Amino acid sequence: MTSTARDIFKGGLLQGQAAFITGGGSGINQGIALRLAEFGARVVVVGRTQAKLDETVRRIREAGGDALGIAADVRDFPAMQAAAKQGAEAFGPYRIVIAGAAGNFLAPAAQLSSNGFAAVVDIDLKGTFHTFRATSDHFADSDVRCLAVSAPQGDVPMPLQAHVCSAKAGVNMLVKTLAMEWGSRHVTVNAISPGYVANTVGGDLLAAGQQDKVTQFLPIRRFTTVDEMADFALTMVSPLCRYMTGQVVALDGGVSLLGGGMMYMVSGQH
Repeated sequence: MTSTARDIFKGGLLQGQAAFITGGGSGINQGIALRLAEFGARVVVVGRTQAKLDETVRRIREAGGDALGIAADVRDFPAMQAAAKQGAEAFGPYRIVIAGAAGNFLAPAAQLSSNGFAAVVDIDLKGTFHTFRATSDHFADSDVRCLAVSAPQGDVPMPLQAHVCSAKAGVNMLVKTLAMEWGSRHVTVNAISPGYVANTVGGDLLAAGQQDKVTQFLPIRRFTTVDEMADFALTMVSPLCRYMTGQVVALDGGVSLLGGGMMYMVSGQH
């Protein structure tokens, strides 16, 4: 964690709070799970691969935290309902919910199959809804923080990303709608929008093997890191953001300022 974040957050900021995180077996969401546990949260991590979840749980427990890994597919609502119930029975009502599971691949729309389009919409958009809806039956009475992981594609049209742009635009509107509906329940709903994240499947995919070239075009001239994303997520679910809701906040090094041109450059599409 950065020294700045450590200076701001002292002690067990999230001590005893139950957190539910999808996609927690790897990448950004694993980093978020580790960070929330570091600050006292009792973390339920959910994903399709039990072995990956077990590794996240092992790391949290070895650091003195409390965690539970539950294998479930975010596309399967009954499975998500069961996972949400199991986690709440173990750690109590949820104060934090992170909808982070996502899928992506590069494909021209003219070659994109219906199944391929549906797969990303099902994981990203339906998966976000399933996560929030399944856990909503087990929310704490007040001060609940829901956070989705969106992407610049939710606002910026990009070639080879018709499926992701559609899914993430839906995620952004879902966040805003739930914020309106659930505010009276003392629930805030926001999203973070990462750009190129180093050493993650998504970051490597979108850079298409041209990390050095992409970096030259980014306003900050580097990729972000999982640790930086975890610090930012911690901030978003902390008391510092208790009055923020319905917002999609970018931590993308300015990539969203470049429009779809970045993907044109990476892909060679014209």
